[in-house]
Amino acid sequence: MPGNARHTTMLLPTGQQLDVFDQERVPQWRCQSNDQDLLTVQLDDTAARVLQSTDDPAQLCRAAWAFFVSRPTVTALEFSGDGHPGFMVQRDNDSAVLERDMLWQLTGDWLPKAAAFPYPVSMVMDDSGRRHPRRPAKPSGEVYRRFDTGIQAWVSLRVLDIEEDLERFMRWQNSQRVAAFWEQSGTLEEHRAYLESQARDPRVLNLIGCIDDDPFAYFEAYWAKEDRIAPYYDAQDFDRGIHMLVGEEHHRGPHKVKAWLNALCHYLFLDDCRTTRIVSEPRADNDRMIQHLQARRFAKPKEFDFPHKRAALMVLQRDAFFERCELS
Repeated sequence: MPGNARHTTMLLPTGQQLDVFDQERVPQWRCQSNDQDLLTVQLDDTAARVLQSTDDPAQLCRAAWAFFVSRPTVTALEFSGDGHPGFMVQRDNDSAVLERDMLWQLTGDWLPKAAAFPYPVSMVMDDSGRRHPRRPAKPSGEVYRRFDTGIQAWVSLRVLDIEEDLERFMRWQNSQRVAAFWEQSGTLEEHRAYLESQARDPRVLNLIGCIDDDPFAYFEAYWAKEDRIAPYYDAQDFDRGIHMLVGEEHHRGPHKVKAWLNALCHYLFLDDCRTTRIVSEPRADNDRMIQHLQARRFAKPKEFDFPHKRAALMVLQRDAFFERCELS
């Protein structure tokens, strides 16, 4: 590509580096890896037409990711000819379209331990009499990693390790700001007992959020069908719910909320392709959290009364999340 093209380097969790050349005068966009062309796109006012692409589907997905990140207003890539991967939308004239919202639903490199197939459905009854799918064994270690160009940092999620994270968890829960909403301040042994109980519960997955591998947040991702929230809305078999806290002050701020909340929701939608909704139930007076959720396209259909709090029901639909696709 001519020397006046703007050059950007983009990083992948695998360690691979993508070189992007964006020439606005033509306009043309190209992605390379190790000096090998992966994707070349011609842009005009109505379309993004692929001039050249790699035959490797995994490398094509990586290059397409780089394209959609660098061109966030474009929603599809148009391919001519035949023989396109199955994740594209095939047209009658032997052409195909790779849609942005479909690309982001492929696990790709973001989930290092992605299951090859969805966990089979086997219905069980829990102790409370709720009928729900049997849940898969919980993962361990890191479950999600993506470089967020908005904050220019790696955002990752790993499963909480009690021995490694207990003191950190206690410090966060005992901070005045967190305790005001979580109401779980306590001793080291009280928090150990809580986390051990959570680890035994197949309903919930305890996660630590990291930015550039610096732990900063605690998340609980739960299956809503067997959770206490289920009686308050029409819970479906694969709905997930989230509880969230940011423990480190230096990682607070709207720009970082956007990065980690997008990552958390992205992970849960990728973790099981049958998950069509993510729910949350912050305290109804937690205006800041509700606003952050609404900015990520969570709807607020109602408020309701838990035994311990007045809560806002927040619901994120899968199609709303991927249609907007603010995964920079």
